[in-house]
Amino acid sequence: MQGQMPQEIEVWYIMPALRREIAKSLIKDFNFTQKQVAEYMGLTEAAVSQYLSSKRGKDVVFSDAVSSEIKKSAKRIKDDKNVIISEMMRLCNLMAVKKVMCDIHKKQDQALPKKCGICLNKI
Repeated sequence: MQGQMPQEIEVWYIMPALRREIAKSLIKDFNFTQKQVAEYMGLTEAAVSQYLSSKRGKDVVFSDAVSSEIKKSAKRIKDDKNVIISEMMRLCNLMAVKKVMCDIHKKQDQALPKKCGICLNKI
């Protein structure tokens, strides 16, 4: 059985995990309320609650280096909520995040060649 395409993995796994970590950082590091996080991130309060309780975005764990970049993004978002899209794009384009996506893709699709680099843009 063929797994999901890299873009689907990004939407279903990576983006929710990034949102979860940004939401957590805004609350923990900058004392935001769930309502403020929802407003800044363009989400519902219910979605924020699900991220915080790990009902969404729980399937991905990021390295310390990626977590550090997420905290930088959270600070930028705190300072200017209009940068949410550019920060999400920046995070998704980090090579370490692409490696996480690649690992998920390889687990889902056993038919991928050993030296596949689609997720890493190394075709």
